[in-house]
Parts: sequence; structure tokens; C-alpha cells
Amino acid sequence: MRIVDLSMPVRDHFRWNPEITVKGNKSAGDQFRVTRLGTTCHGFSHVDAQAHFIADGPTIEATPLDQVVGAARVFDLSAIGPDTEITPEILAAADPGGKQGDIILLATRWDTRRDHETRAFWTEAPWLNRAAAEWLWTLRPRALAVDFPQDYPIRLLLDGIEVPDAEHVTHDVLLRNGVTLIEYVVNTAALTQSRVFLSAAPLKIENADGAPARIYAIEGLPL
Repeated sequence: MRIVDLSMPVRDHFRWNPEITVKGNKSAGDQFRVTRLGTTCHGFSHVDAQAHFIADGPTIEATPLDQVVGAARVFDLSAIGPDTEITPEILAAADPGGKQGDIILLATRWDTRRDHETRAFWTEAPWLNRAAAEWLWTLRPRALAVDFPQDYPIRLLLDGIEVPDAEHVTHDVLLRNGVTLIEYVVNTAALTQSRVFLSAAPLKIENADGAPARIYAIEGLPL
């Protein structure tokens, strides 16, 4: 059994700028060291609830854990270059095969080519077109995990540019139909198998539209 951490570290970042403060110093005699964190639920590695995109959709505490924990099939998309539109044909060629209800992990290894703490990670990434999102929906996955900003408009948000919902294709096609989105996975280059056990359990934050998650894969389990 081998465990592979797929999570971004939560630290200073140009997109999210989390507030991390520490109170107490054990070396100075304080009883406890206590860290306080203030950040968005949609920064770093996280899980989207339907409420993020759908009016009156279920919030994150209503997301069943079996949506985000279980067997996953890994699509090796490492040959894809920057600013590439990912089509159904590209996905089909990378599909290792699996079962309906698998979690699907799209592994471009994008963090090995662009640092996620820089603007280039977001503005030069590959992305899924609408036909690709619709093709993924035909596989009936329970969740989609991605290691790149999967919808083209995500890069536009850096400059405050908003576009119609339909252009956020994975949100509009998959999340709208109950496929949970597991976003901003990293370290997929460390995976060696095309079928893994994936855990992306989000924090149980009441009435939130998403939550941070410690995402990891386990290789070597019977699936």
C-alpha cells in the first residue's frame, strides 16, 4: 500500500491570501500554541457543493462521503501542453477503463510545468471544452477530480471578468447533474497506477458551498 498526498499546502498565495495567525509560544512558557485560519472555502485543494453554482442546491455538509471517497480511475493527460483545449477524443484516448460510478481523476501534471503559486499556472493551463464535459457525464462518475483549472473562465476571474454560467462547463454539465467537483489537486506525477483509492473528504462546514479537503490517493488496494 502506498499513500500519495495530492493536496496543495495552505499558505500565503496570490489568489487567496489566507490569514494565518499563531497565538502562544511553548518555548516562552505558554500552555498551548494555537493557529487561527481565515480563508475562502474555494481556495487551495477543495470540494465544491452544488450550492456553489445552483440556486438552493445542497451545501457541503449534505455531500455524501461516498461521493468523494472510493475507487478512482486516473486519466494520464501528461502529454497535454499549455493552453490546450481538451476534447472528448483526447479524454477517450487517455481513459484506462473502469466502472460506472468511479471517481475520475484527470492528471495533467500541470503543477510540474507551472507553479500553482504563480499567475501562469492559472492563465496558461489546459482546459475542458463543453463537449469534453458532456463526454465525461456519459461515464456517470460520482465525482471529477482535476489538477488544473478545468474551465477556461477560471483564468478570467483573476481579472474580474465574469461570463455566463454555461461557459463554466464542468460546473454547468457535471456539478449541475450531481457530479461532485474536486478541484486543484496537485502531485499527480507521483501516481504510478491507473486505478487508485481516492479520498477527498471536505470539512463539514454547515451551510457552506464548498470546503477545503486533504486529498490523497492510496495505491495497491484491491478495487
